[in-house]
Amino acid sequence: MPLRSLTLALLAVVCFQSILAAAKSPPNIVFILIDDLGWMDLACQGNKLVETPNIDRFAKEGVRFTDAYAAAPVCSPTRASILTGLSPARLHITNHIPDQKRFIPKDAKLLPAPMINHLPLEHVTIAERLRDAGYRTGFIGKWHLCEDGSLRDGGVGDARFAPEKQGFDVNIAGCAYGGPPSFFSPYRIHNLPDGPQGEYMPDRLAAESINFMKESQAGKKPFMLFLWNYTVHWPMQAPENLLKKYETRTGPGLNDTRYGAMIEAMDTAIGRVLKSIDDLGLRDDTLVVFTSDNGAFGGVGDNRPLRRDKGWLYEGGIRVPLIIRWPGVTKPGRECSVPVISTDFYATLLEAAGLPLQEEHPARDQVARPQDGVSLVPILKGADSLDRKSLFFHYPNYAFHQANPLGGAIREGDFKLIENFADRSLELYNLKEDLSEKRNLASDKPDVARAMQQRLADWRKVSGAAMPLPVPKSD
Repeated sequence: MPLRSLTLALLAVVCFQSILAAAKSPPNIVFILIDDLGWMDLACQGNKLVETPNIDRFAKEGVRFTDAYAAAPVCSPTRASILTGLSPARLHITNHIPDQKRFIPKDAKLLPAPMINHLPLEHVTIAERLRDAGYRTGFIGKWHLCEDGSLRDGGVGDARFAPEKQGFDVNIAGCAYGGPPSFFSPYRIHNLPDGPQGEYMPDRLAAESINFMKESQAGKKPFMLFLWNYTVHWPMQAPENLLKKYETRTGPGLNDTRYGAMIEAMDTAIGRVLKSIDDLGLRDDTLVVFTSDNGAFGGVGDNRPLRRDKGWLYEGGIRVPLIIRWPGVTKPGRECSVPVISTDFYATLLEAAGLPLQEEHPARDQVARPQDGVSLVPILKGADSLDRKSLFFHYPNYAFHQANPLGGAIREGDFKLIENFADRSLELYNLKEDLSEKRNLASDKPDVARAMQQRLADWRKVSGAAMPLPVPKSD
């Protein structure tokens, strides 16, 4: 073969290999988690009192899941489930950290199940997996997985279990706090330097996120950014112009006008992050997830038509918004009614990055680790079902409001069963016909209820779930 022809042939091979390599390049990942954002807290979800133009536009660009669930009705367990792919029951992190005795009602029939107040290092997080695979990993916002959640000492907590010990190269504002001392600077968070007086935290965290993406792009490394906002959690604080804008907006969809202002301010900040992805030319190479860690905080959000709110196993406590955009994979504007849960994100992000579910790292043991979630990549590619029958929930602790019964839940198809541990009573609902969970079908369909109760009990046993304890008898 003439030298020129040989050279052209070799160039063609090199180009083809480059094309293949580019096609297999792992996507950047931006995971946006909003704190306490209810299922009905976005305009694209049907709320007519709030304005969320950026997230509404984002929903039209990706897949919006109508039946997405947080793994728990409160924050810390859901966050741990996202990081590990394990259920709160298996992790023994079943309540907001720290689980506090002051939440036990005086007339309690059961004591809450014991739990741990941090995410143990023995669990391999999604950040560790992706960092080992060459990703630059960043955590910006609320962590709440390292002990003491009180508002003191800048929220340091137990630094052994902080984000930088769990696979994140960068940690900004991630600490023990469940809610910030203030959404305005000075923030009083040990690893979030104060900005100008009055700077609003969602804007600041958006700016930090944009800077992280720019630095990662300059370093020519794929990145995984977890932007886990403190907003729209208490305290109810928003910029003055939005407080004025929303001061008369009350009614179905919004119980506290300040909450509406916080939601729009959050939307504006998220819009800046999404715009930056475009401005940096990263849109086609970036998978973006937007969701919440539990239902809306009662009294400020309005979850109707869902029943109840944060801290309950009814739909208002666990059903959350979920939108995923992955250009070239997801069909813009699609709605998906397949039930999914926050434990699914671990397997999903691994598959998106081209990594196996189980570790293949020589420095770690090769024991197969349990997984409670499944990959959503088939759904993102257009499938209309998953190879899974049931979603499980375990909440054997009292929420901050002390009003919830201790219990568990299971969803199968259109049916959802809630088991109340104190009196062993069952509640069975057909969510397709009764989204508001008003008609208990347990007595009408006893065979369905008993079968689902047994599967829930079997799952708890396999998971090693801790159960509530009897109240000691007084002498």
